[in-house]
This record gives sequence, structure tokens and C-alpha cells, in this order.
Amino acid sequence: MGLRVLAAMSGGVDSAVAAARIAEAGHDVTGVHLALSANPQSHRTGARGCCTIEDSRDARRAADVIGIPFYIWDMAERFQRDVIEDFVAEYAAGRTPNPCLRCNEKIKFAAVLDRALALGFDAVATGHHARLVDGVLSRSVDPAKDQSYVLGVLTREQLSHAIFPLGDSTKAEVREEAARRGLTVADKPDSHDICFIADGDTRRFLADRLGSAEGPIVDETGAVVGSHQGAHGFTVGQRKGLRIDRPAPDGRPRYVLSIEPVSNTITVGPRAALEVTTITCGSPVWNGPRAYDDLTVQLRAHGEVYGCRFEERDGGLTVELDRPATGVAAGQAAVLYSGPTVIGSATIVSAA
Repeated sequence: MGLRVLAAMSGGVDSAVAAARIAEAGHDVTGVHLALSANPQSHRTGARGCCTIEDSRDARRAADVIGIPFYIWDMAERFQRDVIEDFVAEYAAGRTPNPCLRCNEKIKFAAVLDRALALGFDAVATGHHARLVDGVLSRSVDPAKDQSYVLGVLTREQLSHAIFPLGDSTKAEVREEAARRGLTVADKPDSHDICFIADGDTRRFLADRLGSAEGPIVDETGAVVGSHQGAHGFTVGQRKGLRIDRPAPDGRPRYVLSIEPVSNTITVGPRAALEVTTITCGSPVWNGPRAYDDLTVQLRAHGEVYGCRFEERDGGLTVELDRPATGVAAGQAAVLYSGPTVIGSATIVSAA
């Protein structure tokens, strides 16, 4: 007997093919598009976003082709509170959040899953490129599109009600299948950037909400080498967009080393000063087996992986890397893997 499955349909090719596969497998599927913006006309269109009127129409057309019921759920208020306001607050505190990760955690697999289960659905299916192997989250077979990192915050309970139909396919195979099925989104470009920042200008988006406040840019000795209009406009590892009045003596570029929101100070220095090997994280979420072989950690979406070891300490996690990493920012997630399998994740607090 098939499951009752709620298929989250963003309007892109991945979620459309995911819904089609679940329906073809004999499950009772209902499509739902999440309206995440109170003013969708103001959001980007075409390739750059996933929150537009265009996207909701594409999702509805895909549901019609598949032959499944389709609804739009208004999640704008929850998205504003749990994703956008969290994003702004994190930057104000000198951290660098990942809004896609927060959306998966708070919207798709909290608000949506809770509502789906209350309505009698057995599971939520999405178009994420990831696999569930015996109920445990694992990397996609397509390393270029793997999204297990942004799903690493999910609990075992949430994963037990999740379906990721695309994890065994490459993106090229998904597009070819969409074309065969007659889905008009087969050639639709992938969305990218931050969906709720219409023009992609994160610094201006934050300045509009947090205001401007001139502060110093200092080097490692504390000498003032420039100025800025708000510490919230920077992230650790950033090179571009720095207003440096005094070039480095060696002529090499400078990078953001740290952000101090209280004193509104940005510290810059050479790339070598960004290197860290010890990462301190907050409370971990464990969603895989606690047997560790070939242990690695990923520190950014689509970022490098590092061999590591870790120790649980005082309710948090200390991760020791086997080689230095650069640009490690507080607020990002450290996702631990054993081979392709996700063990768990924790939010980065500091690095040294």
C-alpha cells in the first residue's frame, strides 16, 4: 500500500521530477508550493530565485502534467520570522548564517512537516539532491549538486518522514527525465543566491534593516587602515569591498579576519592569518550512526571537506582538522560525515 506524500514543489525542475517519481511509484501524492514572500512581485525572476509568482505557476503546471492535486500554502509570516529575521540578527551579531539551511530546518521540515503529519500525510518529499540509506542521510551520487550539507541540521525523527527521490541521479539525468515527461521546467535554470534578496545585494539589504554606522578597519596590530559603514556588511574571509586607505607593506591583499559588532570594528590581515585547525561548535544534532570511519567535516555549502577528529565537550563540539581551513565563519554549520554518510551537524561558534 502506498504512502500519503506531500511533495514540496518550488517551481523548479528538481522538485517537479521528484513529485513525478513519487506519484509513478504508486504513492498518493499532493503537491504544495510554499508562498514565502508577502510581496512575490518584488522578488527576482527566472534563474535567480525560488519565491516568485512565476515559480508558483511553474509548480502548478508541473502538478497538472503529473496529474496530482496542488495547493499553495502561505508560509510568509513564518519565513519572515524564522529565516529573514534570523538572517539579519545573525549578521548584526557578527556571524554569517546560511538561510537555505535555516529554511530546511525551520520551514520545510518543521512547519511544513508538522502540518503535513497533522493532515494525515506520512511523509514530505523534496527535490534535494541527497539520499536516505536505511533512514540515514547520505550524499547524492552527483557531487556537484549534493545538498546533504544543508540538510545536516535535520533530526532523525524529521528524516524518518522525509523522501529524497533524486539522490541516485545526476542533474543531467533529472533534466532529461523532465523533458521526457513533458514538464516545461526541464530547461529552467537553477535558482541561486539568497531567494529573499531581490537584487543579490546582501550588504544593501542588511544596511536597509540595520542602518549605517561608520567604524574602523584595523590591521593585526590595531592600526587603523580604513573605514566602513557597518560591521554587518562583512564576513570572515572576505577580500572584495574593503575600503583600505593604507595598503599592506608587502602589497598583498588583505582579508577580513574578525568582526566585532560591539565596537563596530573589522580586523583585516593576510590570507595566512585566516588559517584555522580547531573549530568550536554549539550543541550538535546527531542524525547518523555513531561509528566513525573516514571521518570528514564540511564547513560551507559546496565547500571543501577536511579530514578531522572531534570531541564532545560541555554540551558542544570541538573539531580538530587534519589540515588548515580558511574563511571559517561563526554562524555557519560544521557537518560531519563518515564517508558519504552524514553523522550530524553543529553551528560554528569560533575557530582558531
